[in-house]
Order: sequence, then structure tokens, then C-alpha cells
Amino acid sequence: METAAKRTILRIEFWHAILLLGLAAALGRSGAIDITALLLGGLFMGVNFLLLSFGIAWVLTPLAGKGRVKAGVGLLVLKLLIFLGLLSLLFFRFEMDALSFALGFSTLLVAIIIEALRRSVVLEAS
Repeated sequence: METAAKRTILRIEFWHAILLLGLAAALGRSGAIDITALLLGGLFMGVNFLLLSFGIAWVLTPLAGKGRVKAGVGLLVLKLLIFLGLLSLLFFRFEMDALSFALGFSTLLVAIIIEALRRSVVLEAS
């Protein structure tokens, strides 16, 4: 994986953490959201994003070069199934607040948009 791509992924994760902590600080004391569910949603999405982005670079790309695309795709599907199982466990076993979890989950999307806007401004300035 290129160094620029790694930096972008890590910057997205940084923005994601900042947004999560900001939401937790801003909304946590009001009781409007469940802080645990918010942070678990963010953690779930952050780990999933890291595994997906680095998994493609570390697993799928080398296997594709050796003609074993099916094995790489199989490993990524296995990751997806494991994460869906963990998600089901969180909601059905521990009765997690879905709205707070979704808010934490969606902060990654906002972080991606922030990083894309930041990057476009930097490119325009150059």
C-alpha cells in the first residue's frame, strides 16, 4: 500500500476519533445518548474500516498477484461474517441503544467527508 494511502486512512481514523470524543463530550451529560453504545458503534466501524482498508492491501492484493483472488475475497467475506455476528451479538444479547450506536457508527462517514474536503482544499492551494 502506498504511503499516501496509509496516511489518508490514518487521518480518517484520527478525524473519526475526534468526532466520537466530541459527540461523547457534547451529548453525554445530557442523557440524550448512551455513551457506551456511541463509543462501541464508533469502535466497531473504526476497526471494520481498518481491517477492510489494510486487509485489501495486505491480503487481497498479494493474493491477486498470485492468481488467488478467490482466497482473498473469501477472507474478506469471512471478516464480514464475523463482524455481522458481533453486531448481532451486541444488539440481541446486550440490548444496545441502536440510535446511539448508529450515531457512533456514522461518524466514520463524516470523518471521510471531512478528510476529502481537507484534501481537496490542500490540492487546490498547491
